[in-house]
Amino acid sequence: MWDPTKYLAFADHRSRPFHELVARITTTTPRRVVDLGCGPGNLTETLAERWPDAALEAFDSSPEMIEAARARGLDATVADATAWTPKPDTDVLITNAVLQWLPTHPQLLRRWVGELPQDAWLAMQVPGNFEADSHALVRDQITTSWPTLTDTLRDQTPVLDPAGYADLLGDCDVDAWETTYLQRLEGPDAVLEWITGTALRPVRAILDDAAWTTFRAELAPKLRRAYPQRQDGTTWFPFRRVFAVARVR
Repeated sequence: MWDPTKYLAFADHRSRPFHELVARITTTTPRRVVDLGCGPGNLTETLAERWPDAALEAFDSSPEMIEAARARGLDATVADATAWTPKPDTDVLITNAVLQWLPTHPQLLRRWVGELPQDAWLAMQVPGNFEADSHALVRDQITTSWPTLTDTLRDQTPVLDPAGYADLLGDCDVDAWETTYLQRLEGPDAVLEWITGTALRPVRAILDDAAWTTFRAELAPKLRRAYPQRQDGTTWFPFRRVFAVARVR
């Protein structure tokens, strides 16, 4: 289960990669724009502002996220990205911080490119920080102390590097890159709060309230050591992200 409120707690940091991704799309009059994995819809709204004449298609696999998106007035639907097929007039497909959850996403990208019309744009962004301490410490805690959570562990490198996506989309005109953002987070246990809204979501879904409190209490001091709080109460949190923008030939 996704918690839109927790996810939006760091909205500024989470939205910056989206805006930098979409800025690389230069089309001005797309017929249909798709936000695949729209989340709570706060970023989908910016697509409607940029391309007001386009049909806007937004969906997510989380009913909670779709409820939040609809509360913003968006016509968003619950749907499975792995079963989705672009409509013939889809000129822009955007998927932001979604594909890391889908082990088959390289095959999906190839299929979508084959189904999109000529000159359509596909823009994607995925986190690339799965080897960082924020994730490594969680994996270590689960494997050493919480065997009942083993099923929540994912591939340590569930995404490709920019060269990997460039090769994958090589039949298109491709721009692929990576950026490491040095995010300044505020408040106590800021990194723990950040990953609670994303990476720890599968863990929270399994544990009851008491076990969840214990899990967090064990993890918190490890993250504090890895990401020490500064004297002003903020914490530096490096976050690598991988981008690719492809134009179908």
